[in-house]
Amino acid sequence: MPMSPAQVFHEIPALTGNLVHDAHTAVLMREHGVRRIYTRDADFRRFPFLEPIDPLS
Repeated sequence: MPMSPAQVFHEIPALTGNLVHDAHTAVLMREHGVRRIYTRDADFRRFPFLEPIDPLS
């Protein structure tokens, strides 16, 4: 069963400010079966169900 948005907000502490937008993106990705994201935004490492990849490293 997929993790609900409420579960994500409960399990990952300090989701405030711009992290709320990242959480929304992460939840949508999970709901659609997308695990990998190419981004320089290190905040996506907070979501254990994603695999963030820095495209410049």
